[in-house]
Amino acid sequence: MADKVAQQKLIEKVQANLGDKVSGVDLDVMDPFIRVEAKDWPEVALFLRDACGLDYLACLTSIDRGEDGLEAVYGVERMDAERLQITVKILVSKDEPNIPSVESLWRTADWHEREAWDLMGIVFTGHPNLVRILCAEDWEGHPLRKDYKSPDYYHGIRNNVV
Repeated sequence: MADKVAQQKLIEKVQANLGDKVSGVDLDVMDPFIRVEAKDWPEVALFLRDACGLDYLACLTSIDRGEDGLEAVYGVERMDAERLQITVKILVSKDEPNIPSVESLWRTADWHEREAWDLMGIVFTGHPNLVRILCAEDWEGHPLRKDYKSPDYYHGIRNNVV
């Protein structure tokens, strides 16, 4: 993984070029990150890929932050000897959980975005095939949300949740 100095230089480069698009930075954590608004994500993602050489979306996870909303956490890397890495966090409301898709920039986003939509309900606008990937196609709700209620029955079969 990248060292802290390289990550700090990367973050400084992003801020110098897209400062108004970066709404927050935290360098004092195990995985330094930048915070971006959903509307700015396509421009930031393109800059990270093309100007910074971060050619691989290694991870996308989602977190239910309760009343604060839903958070998407992206791990983007450069797959060379330096293995430079940055984390990008995007917080959206539960009422309008929309984040522009980056599937056209990083092909690995195809599966990651579908998983985050299926389990958490984040809508990745512009994704070419945003369908369930882990739950059944007719499943209702998003099971990793804190407010999710597991159904008592599914297609007549009792759910044995204790």
